Amino acid sequence: MQPNHTPIYDGSDNTTGCCPCFKPGGWDDEVLEFADKRFAGAWTRSLFHIPLNMGQVFSRAQRRIDAANAGPGDQFIVLSRELSPRKAEHLFAVTRPVAGLEDRRLSGRFRTRLFDGPFSDQPRWLHAAADEMRSRGETPGETWFFYTTCPKCAKAYGHNYVVAVTRIRPPASA
Repeated sequence: MQPNHTPIYDGSDNTTGCCPCFKPGGWDDEVLEFADKRFAGAWTRSLFHIPLNMGQVFSRAQRRIDAANAGPGDQFIVLSRELSPRKAEHLFAVTRPVAGLEDRRLSGRFRTRLFDGPFSDQPRWLHAAADEMRSRGETPGETWFFYTTCPKCAKAYGHNYVVAVTRIRPPASA
């Protein structure tokens, strides 16, 4: 895969008028290479890991990205990870800085792992992705999740696809 590219995100099939129906082909077991890949950062509040304002934060971020004409087209991805039981970060792929959102960059190699199931399975997914990487001789780093649809759309489409995106740590020098 080319540096700073992700698998294609096909947003054309959108029967809900909210989230497109996610096409999982090409998202499982891929290695993504990021070299200062640009993201716009935002944060949500949580109560015991349950997001409180995710819908508002995502809607506001997307409006700002659209207003800045900074959307990545078919390279769409939002990387989310919990920083604490009360806070999560969300990195929206963008093509340029976006006013009102933090300009962030990611570099490194990342392995993807596709899951389908309830959000409550996230702790299990985190361990499964890390264990699979270790079985390959890779050292897992931070993991972000790409929640491909909101809960209402996941129910409408009959799938809740979530992509774990885990940093591959370089080998320790001897």
